[in-house]
Amino acid sequence: MATLRELKTRIGSVKSSEKITGAMKMISSAKVHKNEYALKQLLPFKNQIRSIMGHILETGENFSSPLIETREEVSTVGLVVFGSDDGLCGAYNINIFKHLLGEISSIRKNYGEDVRIKIYPVGKKMLRAVCKIAGGTIDVVEVSGVDSKMDGDKVNYFTEELHKAFISGSIDLVKVVYMQFKSISKQHLEVEQLFPVNAAALSEEGVEMANDNKLYIFEPNANKIFNEVLPMFVLSTMQEITIENRASEQAARVMAMQSANDNAKKLQEALQLEFNKLRQEGITTELLDILGGQGER
Repeated sequence: MATLRELKTRIGSVKSSEKITGAMKMISSAKVHKNEYALKQLLPFKNQIRSIMGHILETGENFSSPLIETREEVSTVGLVVFGSDDGLCGAYNINIFKHLLGEISSIRKNYGEDVRIKIYPVGKKMLRAVCKIAGGTIDVVEVSGVDSKMDGDKVNYFTEELHKAFISGSIDLVKVVYMQFKSISKQHLEVEQLFPVNAAALSEEGVEMANDNKLYIFEPNANKIFNEVLPMFVLSTMQEITIENRASEQAARVMAMQSANDNAKKLQEALQLEFNKLRQEGITTELLDILGGQGER
């Protein structure tokens, strides 16, 4: 049985842990709001691009771009998987990794067991996880400077590298596995196709965002503008994915710290009860000793 001194020390440690987890929860909560604000700032830019695409697609012309060409034979698939660089975010990375394994199985089912898969991990935790499954038809590609905390310029650079790999033919299909942000208490695992761009979905989104006024003159021509705007659409999509994943990571950390804080409170209450019982037993024993001593006199 623990002594009063040991229990007091343990109670003090739990109180300190409770303060730390509380502070970490507040910091992560502030970071969630910061990323929510970044998403709101990005939204007008992406909506404007969608609107432009909608006006162009409504012209009825036949558009051609290497970014929307679906290849008949897919021999190599690129999988960008977003995780975190830091821990203390619960099962966040584990859930994404499990979803990645499911996506790999789906790709092999669709394109054959011999399809080569190049995994681009974002975040140290995810890099460590995917290295365990490397080998055979799975290659892990680490891009220098790319992590879960990368700024906008680095996101653009990373997207350009994927763009070049797709255009050169070294990758036939690029998908992104990430955690889509809904709210602090809700995130959703998502797989989005980056290359080739889904022309049908692009047309649907673009026409929906377009205004009623369709009197446009395109110079030099609609197809040329389409090929200029399409890479910008891809870049904005990747920026949005990066911010959403970052917000989801911090939201997961908020929930993890809340859970740790609740557990610390329960443990503190249990230790305090044990401490009070032990102290009461000590006081009772002392009183009995005193009474016993007086009786002997």
